[in-house]
Amino acid sequence: MSEIATGTTSLLRASLSRTGKWAASFAFISGAVGDVLNPLGPFAAYIALGAAVAALIIAIAMVLRLVLAAKAMPALIFATSAAAIAGGVYGIQQQTSSQNGVIANLVPAVAELQQSLGIVSQKVAKIEKTVTETQKTVEAVKKSTDTVAKTTEEIAQTQTKQTAQGAETQKTVEAVKQTTDSLAVGQQQQQAQADKLQATTEQISASIDTIAKGFAQLAAQGGAIADPKRPDEFYHNARVYELAGDMLNARRSYLAFAGFDVDAIDPYTRFATLLRVQDGKAGAREVFGTLAEKAKAPSIKLVHLLQFDDAQRLDKLNAFIAANPDYAPAYFLLAQEFSEDRLGSQTLADKRSEAQALTKFVSYEKDGGLLKYFVDQTQLADWLDRSRTRLAALGDVLDPSRFVPTLTPTRSNAGWSMTISLPEPATAISWRLGDSGPFTDTGLMAMNDQRTGKPMPNPSFELPDSTAAATIAIKYLDIRGRETGPFDIRFDPDSALQQGNKQILDQFWTSWIAFDAGGNRGLVYFTQMLSFRCAIKAVHYSLNGTALDKEIKMPPCDDKDPYAIPSDYQPYFKVKDDVKSMAVQVTYTDGTKSPVREYKRQ
Repeated sequence: MSEIATGTTSLLRASLSRTGKWAASFAFISGAVGDVLNPLGPFAAYIALGAAVAALIIAIAMVLRLVLAAKAMPALIFATSAAAIAGGVYGIQQQTSSQNGVIANLVPAVAELQQSLGIVSQKVAKIEKTVTETQKTVEAVKKSTDTVAKTTEEIAQTQTKQTAQGAETQKTVEAVKQTTDSLAVGQQQQQAQADKLQATTEQISASIDTIAKGFAQLAAQGGAIADPKRPDEFYHNARVYELAGDMLNARRSYLAFAGFDVDAIDPYTRFATLLRVQDGKAGAREVFGTLAEKAKAPSIKLVHLLQFDDAQRLDKLNAFIAANPDYAPAYFLLAQEFSEDRLGSQTLADKRSEAQALTKFVSYEKDGGLLKYFVDQTQLADWLDRSRTRLAALGDVLDPSRFVPTLTPTRSNAGWSMTISLPEPATAISWRLGDSGPFTDTGLMAMNDQRTGKPMPNPSFELPDSTAAATIAIKYLDIRGRETGPFDIRFDPDSALQQGNKQILDQFWTSWIAFDAGGNRGLVYFTQMLSFRCAIKAVHYSLNGTALDKEIKMPPCDDKDPYAIPSDYQPYFKVKDDVKSMAVQVTYTDGTKSPVREYKRQ
């Protein structure tokens, strides 16, 4: 040990001799600099502390022989010197309370240097005040920091609780999700069952033929089915209960049949009849309204609209046909809207509408096109029989040319009397001369038409004799107040005069010739032919035979006064007593000839 100590002492002396002077000088300069910079901070303390730590580390390294003592000793001396000098400066500063440093207090020039360099301010009091306020601010910040720390801790605790609650909520959500998934699976299963039921229903709806055959077989067997399951069985039971007067069970069976949504017309029309008897039309409309909301079968919707009243029913039926133009049963039902049974009395328009609808319905019979709408084939047969019977009774009502009004002109010395003949009873008639202008009402007669129960419209009107050839339009109102027409009728005065005269001559041909009229023995009068001569082109005759070898020369037709006989013309000629007969044939202006008429002398 003595040898080590002796070696160490020798090494220390050698190091001091080599580095002591400059180490001490450098340490002193460091202490002085730290003293001058003291206003900015306790640099002397920092230097002392740093140097002491460095010396301690070097000493430990030397003891542990981590470094060579010869090399580390100078550094140890330097660090120890710097720590001692800087620590001494810091101690003197603390004892003297020199904020600007010991040297600045002793040497004014150093203080001026500090001021020029901005190290210290001339207003030290202000700086102190600022430092004091800063200290207070620091304390307030510390308090706020403590509060924030406390709040942060509380928030952390709240977050912990929320995390726990979130975990519980997550568990609840997962439980709800599992329940939702279970419900979704259940809904999918229900939807699959519904789809399966729908497919079954559509299959049933599409197999009317199968249902019809099953119904026919059950009808042949008779009696109600104890445990019905198929639509044909429910329909069969409905008919059995209905015929037996058990309307409650019949109603239940019809409703069960409707649940299959079968697109067949006859079960629903029969069900509707039963409902109207039991609940009235309003009740039937309500029941079928409920069925129609759920059903896809057009037949249910069709029977539903039939439960409305009159014009509303007809409008709905026309709308249904517009949307379903090939739904054949609708045309038979439309025909019933215009039938005599429904209306009591039919107009020509009603008959035409009925005939058109029935013709359309019957046209679907080709290739069995109606079978798919009926479960009970006897109902289809009944509809077809009724359709054919009605069409036969309606005849050629669809031929419009057969039902155009006619106009019969009659010429008098005063002018034309136009008589209108209509194809059906009317409540008003109007006419117009020419292609434009207002219509003129013919007015009413002082009597009622027994067919309408209303005053009879006047069927005629007058025109002056100067009327030229033109078109006369005729229109009328039928017994339901619907306007029919106008119908354009050509009027030619010359042709009308000739045709009118010809009609009279043909009708009253027995008056053409008169032997010995008025006691004038030997005279043959032909006054009637002369009066209506505007229709005559030639008159040939013969006496006592049919040779027709003679001719009566007629004066020209005077269209201004057609029936007047010229004053210089004699309407007779003489014959001998041996003349017993006279044969006459008239050739008309239209080229036709009358039969040979023979007149006997009395």
